[in-house]
Amino acid sequence: MTDTVSRPTESRTTDTGHSGTGSADPVLDELDAWLSDNWDPDLTVVAWWERLGLAGWSAPTLPTTAFGRGLPRNDAVRVAQAIERFGALGAPGGLGLLLAAPTIAAHGSPEQIDTYVRDIVTGRQSWCQLFSEPSAGSDLAGLQTRAVLDGDEWVVNGQKVWTSNGRKADLGMLMARTDPEVPKHQGITYFAIEMIQPGVEIRPLREMTGRALFNEVFLTDARVARGAVIGGVNQGWAVANTTLANERAGLGSGGGSAAASVAVPGTVGGDLDRRAGDFVPDRTGRRVARAEDDGDATTRRVVGGGASFLMDLAQRNGVSDDPAVRQGLAQLYTWGELGRFNGLRLKATKAMGSDIPGMPNISKLSMSHIMRLSRDLGLRIARASGMLHTYGPSDPPGVAPVDPMVNAVTEMALLAQAPPIYGGTDQIQRNIIGERVLGLPKEPNNDRTLPFSALPKNN
Repeated sequence: MTDTVSRPTESRTTDTGHSGTGSADPVLDELDAWLSDNWDPDLTVVAWWERLGLAGWSAPTLPTTAFGRGLPRNDAVRVAQAIERFGALGAPGGLGLLLAAPTIAAHGSPEQIDTYVRDIVTGRQSWCQLFSEPSAGSDLAGLQTRAVLDGDEWVVNGQKVWTSNGRKADLGMLMARTDPEVPKHQGITYFAIEMIQPGVEIRPLREMTGRALFNEVFLTDARVARGAVIGGVNQGWAVANTTLANERAGLGSGGGSAAASVAVPGTVGGDLDRRAGDFVPDRTGRRVARAEDDGDATTRRVVGGGASFLMDLAQRNGVSDDPAVRQGLAQLYTWGELGRFNGLRLKATKAMGSDIPGMPNISKLSMSHIMRLSRDLGLRIARASGMLHTYGPSDPPGVAPVDPMVNAVTEMALLAQAPPIYGGTDQIQRNIIGERVLGLPKEPNNDRTLPFSALPKNN
């Protein structure tokens, strides 16, 4: 295993023909040196991710005790961008890296960190999130999935919904009720559950994009090892809040698309034994085509590219001089810059030992606005072509084959209704800011005093 090595910080060109970072930043210079010494396109994906993860570059925001480097989020975004510029395969993305790893690093035992986090940063295990239920979405603490201890295992029964990546996950972040006789926030436990086992049934949910990014999961006498409790029995609400904070920060503007991944991590995706170099562009800019697209890549092309993507499309469609289009592009660019500057503000504030309350919620709200603005502006630029879409069973899911750039805009426009809902609705984000940051009074209720079993249920 190759460990991190300190090297001279001069810019260089690697023997694979890729330019180094050439920065004056010690973190990026160290990364450049490490990539020059370690990147080998002929390695398998899993062998490359082993090197990247154990050196701390897969998840640099994690603490050094959890296979990270303790970097702030916006430095981690720059690390990911530098790996891409170098021409190496980036970190194993997905909800494991975005949510499970930082949660387990904060609340898990050393043994759990060594087991779960190591397998996340090296891409050996893929994760999904088993939080929402048909009657417990915005009111997450109202969940009714039960876990009952049976010897050295917990037996789980219930239903989850809107589970991203469920069909490709090795493990799931499961919230289940372990004590219904205490107030609802106090009787929840956070588990790491094996998804590939009898008693776990996953059904895809096809959305209006034509894809099935989400799933519903039925748990029938599913088993969880006693040692797979994260943060203690009946302490799951505090653990879940760590997960949600990371979700909102990662999905929010300036978050860096932390869930993105080119190769698919985990044993189900089938990419671990493939050649790592096949997942990065060659010198002509081409990359190996994936047999199965998760549907998220097209949206990332628009949102990740920000105003520059839609600016290119506007020029191609001959509408770059339209005053309304130009105004929209300026607004989109401004919102992207606000997200970036908020990340810098947060980094500077934390460097002084402080924090900016509510910043993950503000970032999440900003991203919702950016998605809506991108949707409206993108369709204005694409014009009638943006309305072409196919749902036929013999056609690949997604948009009709018109122009790849227009296709990306169409799918993003269809998906734009989702971000203001998933990860906590915009209304929930505003409630959190009002109550927890501004100190406004909460709505009167008794759900923190009555036992969960005594509360009315949405059945």
